[in-house]
Amino acid sequence: MKRIRGFIDQPELVKAITGLRRSGKSVFLELIQQEILKHGASQHQLLTYNFEDMNLYELRDAHVLHDHLLSKIKAIKGRAYLFLDEIQEVEGWEACINSLRVNSDVDIYITGSNAKMLTGEYSSLLAGRYIEIRMYPFSFDEFCIAFKEKTPGITDEVLFQRYLNQGGMPFLTNNGFSEADVRLYLRDIYTSTVIKDIIKRNRIRDVDLLERIINYLLANMGKVFSANSIVKYFKNEKRTVALETVLSYIKACVEVYLFNKVKQHDVPGKKQLLINEKYYVADHGLRQAVLGSNQQDIELVLENIVCQELLRRGYLVSIGRIGNKEIDFVCRRRDELLYVQVCYLLASRETVDREFNIYYEIADNYPKYVVSMDRIDFSRDGIRHKNIIDFLLTESF
Repeated sequence: MKRIRGFIDQPELVKAITGLRRSGKSVFLELIQQEILKHGASQHQLLTYNFEDMNLYELRDAHVLHDHLLSKIKAIKGRAYLFLDEIQEVEGWEACINSLRVNSDVDIYITGSNAKMLTGEYSSLLAGRYIEIRMYPFSFDEFCIAFKEKTPGITDEVLFQRYLNQGGMPFLTNNGFSEADVRLYLRDIYTSTVIKDIIKRNRIRDVDLLERIINYLLANMGKVFSANSIVKYFKNEKRTVALETVLSYIKACVEVYLFNKVKQHDVPGKKQLLINEKYYVADHGLRQAVLGSNQQDIELVLENIVCQELLRRGYLVSIGRIGNKEIDFVCRRRDELLYVQVCYLLASRETVDREFNIYYEIADNYPKYVVSMDRIDFSRDGIRHKNIIDFLLTESF
């Protein structure tokens, strides 16, 4: 809400809210509507459509939608506020929205679950006349707020153990769900995202291969690898897969916000490296639902949680590379720069040295963090050590 308030009643800009299915986009539209009504607009000025509703099937044609909306807007005294949920279901919606923006007094808000909606024709039609707000599942802070409202006195440590397995999909913060219920709900999100958004939109025929690639990404999240390594993996499994197929399937997964791709960055040379990258799942609860191994792979899951937190706060995140050494996250936001190392426990001198010593090779004074599950403070030489719970609940780094 803080990010969008300044853009309300700025009709020259279309507000595009994007993100994984069921991450809260529709509820966000409702909150925006409440904000608009609070500032003096009347209910009849608000027009709301959800294009996953089969009752609106006839409006999935851009020309039909344009004529329908134009007549509704003209009937409104004063400015109209238009809310279009899952707009990518409308074929050719880009020209429709742009025409309404140009020719009517209307403030437009759209949501979508596919990154393709903000590329190609749409971006050229609007020529910078839109802002994108990316929705993520709940942060740990939001997760705590939701549960503490219903279960006063519950500790952050107890909630973090739940967060590790459950993840942050907003619906699951309702009380009363068993582990089986949570897993079933998350499996349903996974299935609907894969079937509805990836298979259907990309006309994928080899569904088994797609699921195997997704499982590989989930099992190896936070590890540097290339598409070639996946091809070799399948070759060892006695299955021939074309490199182009692997690349296209991974791209499709990223486009529906199931995974975030993080590229490597050469820290001394300050340039992006073009080989190998990491993938992090949008919600680690989905990994638990599919693979069931979050506790066994806790270091990977902690790294995924920190990555999502950094992205959620608006940082551009990359992997730092100094020779053959790696910094988990190099984070940039406007003039800010931040370095973050993540590990499970600083259980030995070798682990402490590995996580801290790489920072001595960076000759700048930007904040440098080591984040772990430890409650003992290992900070030294200006390098800050934070317990992961404290790190996630810190208002600013």
